[in-house]
Amino acid sequence: MRLDPLPALKGIFKLRENNDPEAVKPFLDHLEDLRWMVLKVAVTLIVGMMASFGFRGRLLEILEQPLLQFSSEQRDLLLQTIGPTDGFTIALQFAFYSGIALTLPVLLFFIAQFVLPALTRREKKYLLPAIGVGFILFLAGMLFCFKLVLPRAVGFFFNFNQDMGFRNIWRATDYFSFVTRMELAFGVAAELPAVVLLLVYLGFLRYEFLRRTRAYAIVLVLVLAMIIAPTPDVITFLSLGVPMCLLYEACIWIAWLIEWKKRAREQRSDDISGL
Repeated sequence: MRLDPLPALKGIFKLRENNDPEAVKPFLDHLEDLRWMVLKVAVTLIVGMMASFGFRGRLLEILEQPLLQFSSEQRDLLLQTIGPTDGFTIALQFAFYSGIALTLPVLLFFIAQFVLPALTRREKKYLLPAIGVGFILFLAGMLFCFKLVLPRAVGFFFNFNQDMGFRNIWRATDYFSFVTRMELAFGVAAELPAVVLLLVYLGFLRYEFLRRTRAYAIVLVLVLAMIIAPTPDVITFLSLGVPMCLLYEACIWIAWLIEWKKRAREQRSDDISGL
């Protein structure tokens, strides 16, 4: 069966036009905007990676801490490279993931510029604060993972191996791939409130809809957690899925508070206009 990407692109382009007949652009013009958006994202990410590459040694010292605290052995007895390119591969991983973290607000801004150019002036004023809040939540998610989740996850696997009678000698590329993907997964998951609340402010989502579809949304959140989790084990999945479900539940009640405040402002405006 042949997959055709054009319907999906046309759906995105329809969202960009926001059902405004005067904003309709030719399909090729949309593709040109898409090309420039991808180019700006790529250049920004490359700059972030180049800036991060110089700090690869410091990043290595930080990310190995969740493992070293469980053993009195030296690092070179715990983490070993097998192939000649393993060290360079790890350095590139550090540069890529830290480059995303450093440039995330700019990346989100470029993507939002492409997807939502037809927003009104009132709607656009919510965009930059949402990106700022999203970036803070992203960093908070990574910090939560590093301080609470990673030590417990690494300790669980470390001690389980020992209980099974195995000596812990881990390949460095596998360990740092697990750690960096775990950090990125928690950072992305922590942005869920910013995305949902921005959609509430813009009027795409309402509290009643979020409340009524809670059960279905939790299933989708757990599926998303399963997809972005760095490993398929239950411990990693639950450590990511449960906080995401709690964040979504918080979004529902914050959406209720936003709508309550909006109704209160409208009521005050009606009272003033009626005087």
